[in-house]
This record gives sequence, structure tokens and C-alpha cells, in this order.
Amino acid sequence: MAFCDLHSHVLAGIDDGAPDLTTGLAILGALGALGFSEVCATPHQKAGQYLPTTEAIDAAWAQLTAAHTRDLPALHRAAENMWDDVFFERSQRDAIPSYRGGPAFLFELRPTTMPVGMIEHLFRLQTAGKVCVMAHPERYEALQDDDLAERLSRTCAFVVDLPAVAGYHGKRECKQARRMLERGLVRAAASDAHNVGDVKQAAEGLAWIEKKLGAAALTRLCDTGPRAILAGEMPD
Repeated sequence: MAFCDLHSHVLAGIDDGAPDLTTGLAILGALGALGFSEVCATPHQKAGQYLPTTEAIDAAWAQLTAAHTRDLPALHRAAENMWDDVFFERSQRDAIPSYRGGPAFLFELRPTTMPVGMIEHLFRLQTAGKVCVMAHPERYEALQDDDLAERLSRTCAFVVDLPAVAGYHGKRECKQARRMLERGLVRAAASDAHNVGDVKQAAEGLAWIEKKLGAAALTRLCDTGPRAILAGEMPD
């Protein structure tokens, strides 16, 4: 079994992830040692904080791919899109940065605020053929409401952070991540690695899933589910 990581910050010097090429390569090496054969680079697209230009992302991507070796996981390109004015404008003109330029895209929210009209907008995007992928749903206070979490999980693919599953992102986030996993609301689990230490934490999250939910769940969450999303499909 080989895993696929939908969420990482391995591109150097463009957000709060890898500060340099050496760190980016080290993260990839650690993920490979953990069993990941494919890794998606998802730099932040977040107005007012981390909004690297296309040119800066291109340069960081070129640098990493030039240094990439065959023993490292295969690389894919995407972005972590904050649901903000930049995201909304891009969604209006069908220009959301996505996985491999396809229909699936990763987005995040601010932890304490659920955007007005978000569910309706997600439905419109879904109707237009997009696969909406929600990063770390365990962080969002509104999703402590089981009914809302259930409803949203049918509209977009929840991708929990493995370090959160292991308890490294806070007690509430850990409880929420595990509850969503146990209820079957989650379509994939990812490292969200910003540094090598995050990969070590992700390993503990993988171990929890295998121990508590079984090997089949681990395969679904880290192999078949992520690969379906990369292919532009909503996982079963």
C-alpha cells in the first residue's frame, strides 16, 4: 500500500511551510519513509497573509522539481485556498487553483467564522462539476454541530490533518477529528506538513487510524480516497 498526501507545504519560501529547499526535500523524504508515494504541494492562497504570486509559485516549483530525485514521492501541484474575497472572485471566473489543474480544489475557512452563503456556493460549484475539498474540518467551530457537519460532508470532501488525529493541534481539534472519522464523514487524511516534525506527528495519526478503524479505513483515507480526488472524483 502506498499513500497519497493531498495537503503539504513543501515549496520553499512562499508561505509558512518549508523555509528553504533543503527543508522541502527533507519533508518529502520523511513522507516517503512513512509510506507516501505521492505528495501534493498546496501553498497558501490567503489574502492579506500568504498570497504568493503565480510567478513566485512557479519559481519555487521549478526549484523543487529540479532537485527532486527518483527515490522521493512523486509531486503534484495545487493550493490551499482560503475562503476569502480572492477565492470568491476566482470562483466566479472559474480560476480557482486546483489539483493538477483539474476539477478538485482544496479550501480552508477561518476557524471561528462560517462564511454567509457558503453551503449554497459549494452546491453551485458542485453542480458545475467541481470537487470541493475541505482542509482540516476539525478546526471549524461551526462543525461541532453534527447536523451541519453531516450536511457539509455530502457537499465537499473532508480531509482531516493527521497530526490533529494524534492530538497535536489541541484537545478539541483531536476530539473533533476522531469523531468525524468514526462517523464516516471523512474522505481523506493528510499530513499538512510544514516541517519534518509534522511528518512525525502524522505517523502517529496514521497509527491511530489503523488501530481504531482498521487497515481498510487506512487504505480508504490515505490511498483510494486521495487518489480519487486527484482524478477529479468525489470518493465513495
